[in-house]
Amino acid sequence: MLNEKVWIVIPAHNEAKNIANVLQQLAVLPAKVVVVDDDSADETARIAIGFPVYLLKHLVNRGQGAALQTGTEFALRHGAEVIVHFDADGQMQTKDIAKVIEPILNKQADIVFGSRFLSGDSKIPWTKKYFILLPAKIFNWVFTGVHLTDAHCGFRALSAKAARAIEIRQDGMAHATEIMDQVRLLNLRYQEVPVEIIYHEYGQSFGKGFKILVDLIIGRLTKK
Repeated sequence: MLNEKVWIVIPAHNEAKNIANVLQQLAVLPAKVVVVDDDSADETARIAIGFPVYLLKHLVNRGQGAALQTGTEFALRHGAEVIVHFDADGQMQTKDIAKVIEPILNKQADIVFGSRFLSGDSKIPWTKKYFILLPAKIFNWVFTGVHLTDAHCGFRALSAKAARAIEIRQDGMAHATEIMDQVRLLNLRYQEVPVEIIYHEYGQSFGKGFKILVDLIIGRLTKK
């Protein structure tokens, strides 16, 4: 199932304490891996280059969305047929990659979203679950018309068709909603599959959630 036509794109910003363990687990897979170092101030890039990966670097810190777009474009240029978006912080599990790409390989979907809510494996802090993720799910449904159980899980897989069609313009974290909006506009087939996320830290705060909302509104107003 996993082969060299599957590319794993990892955006990384100041992940020196986590990225070695992530890349060590991915190194046993036959897939190709590209790390996009988003102008880290620590040893992220030096650590990454010690693994069998392609390393790309942003000269300025642009944000996760921009890093994903950079890595996705690189993978497509090098013949990727399936692209997986995977975090550098160690919270996503490599065992779930096969599950996320399966509907694409079986021609059942153009894009697959991982969901923390389709199983009980992810131990989500209750304040995050009910006061951040639940409102985000409702907002994204209203904003994009795409109904997902988990609006902001960054674990996703795209077919080459979907990856070429979707253009991430939101440099920051608002890219997750932007992708969903383009799924609707481009009439792409989508599915959700359960994934396990292990929380080492709280993650996205109320303030960051508000910034995502502002970025989305500005993006809509300035969209050509």
